[in-house]
Amino acid sequence: MATETTEGEAAVGLPQLDFSTFPNQIFWLVITLIAIYLILDRVALPRIAAVLAERSGTITNDLAAAEDLKLKAEEAEAAYNKALADARSEAQKIAAEARAEVQAELDKAMAKADAEIAARAAESESKIAEIRDGAADAVVDVAKEAAAAVVSALGGKADAGAIDAAVAERAKG
Repeated sequence: MATETTEGEAAVGLPQLDFSTFPNQIFWLVITLIAIYLILDRVALPRIAAVLAERSGTITNDLAAAEDLKLKAEEAEAAYNKALADARSEAQKIAAEARAEVQAELDKAMAKADAEIAARAAESESKIAEIRDGAADAVVDVAKEAAAAVVSALGGKADAGAIDAAVAERAKG
């Protein structure tokens, strides 16, 4: 079965490639492009522009709000740092006052202790002086007795006045 084309039959093929229909196709192409352009220009693009403008406004408002929050945060941080510095200053002041009180009490206690030590030292020195004087008197008495015993042992008679004078002269130096 062979297919033959006769003069009355049209050649089978793609109609868009048929040169005889090009003017008609170009006309409808132009009409379609104009219709698409008008639909985009009048309907779609204004909606897209409105959405973009709304987004831009939202972004601008959000940036402004973020800047305000940033300023508030910086102010809060500055207030916090100031309060912290004031608290540290107050703590140092309280510590210095406490140190001064403790030092004053310590100085008072040291003065009292020094006075007690000085009183006890004076009392001890007076007792030592009494003991020294008593020891010197005892040495003189023992020296007198020893001199009298030596004189008696040598066979002499001990004169109390002479022994007292000799011991007193030797005790002086």
